[in-house]
Amino acid sequence: MKLNIVLKRSIYLMFAMATLGSLTSCQPDTIGEGNGLTDTNVDATFTITPIAGKTNTYQLMAQTQSVISSKWDIGDGLYMGKMNEEISLPDAGTYQIKHVAIGRGGAENTTTKEIVVATSDPLKGNLVQGGTFADATDYAKWTVMNLSPSGAAKWTFKTGSATINSNGGWSQEAIYQAIDVVKDKEYKIDMLVSSQNGSDETWFEVYAGTTVPVLGVEYKDNKVMGLSTWDGCAKAAFSGKLSVVGCVKNDSGSISNVVKFSQTGKIYLVIRSGGNVFTSSGITVAKVELRGV
Repeated sequence: MKLNIVLKRSIYLMFAMATLGSLTSCQPDTIGEGNGLTDTNVDATFTITPIAGKTNTYQLMAQTQSVISSKWDIGDGLYMGKMNEEISLPDAGTYQIKHVAIGRGGAENTTTKEIVVATSDPLKGNLVQGGTFADATDYAKWTVMNLSPSGAAKWTFKTGSATINSNGGWSQEAIYQAIDVVKDKEYKIDMLVSSQNGSDETWFEVYAGTTVPVLGVEYKDNKVMGLSTWDGCAKAAFSGKLSVVGCVKNDSGSISNVVKFSQTGKIYLVIRSGGNVFTSSGITVAKVELRGV
């Protein structure tokens, strides 16, 4: 009787070991080979098609096979968009359009295409001269206005941007230019702004007023938008359009970069910045725009 029990147990153990061996033999030989859900080569190709009836407006269409989402860069930095994206390029020039396709498992691939815009949109073209800070000719379109006796705050120009730096002490400086506008027409003001680190007790403000700027006199006519550590932005590193990263209310008490004027003629676009504990890397601006809506 005992022999039969021992024999049955031995047969059971042999069967269990054989079954376990067959199961483990189906597992991968190595760890970390993945589960097969990540695309190794996401297709980021896309087409650019002018939209009939719309000036300088284009349809960007990504191919959709195995693409989950799309990011685009039309010259202002990457943003999350749709696979079928409508864009406007009001200014004449050559643009590099970048598409980042995102597939399964977060895999990404990038394709870039060039598009040439022959003429500017007469209604939405940029009225700011030298807004791209491309060279000395662009720099000369701006007037630098010192606002502090110490001269501790200073704007400097380099290819593609302008930067305001200050060693603190509540010093400030502005740059400005005159622009012709039409009565009661709506315009949008924007620009790219960035800083590698944050500040304390610092402001960066944009004005569009009819008052003529005066050297040494703080400009306060028609504040439109800006950054302010008191209002909660610019305390840490930032980069993006001022209309997005800014937090300063306009003189009407709202956050908006849309302006219009009560008379046809010249207005002054003024960018004024300074502070007590200023960011060590400065605040950089690029692609300054004032366009008809």
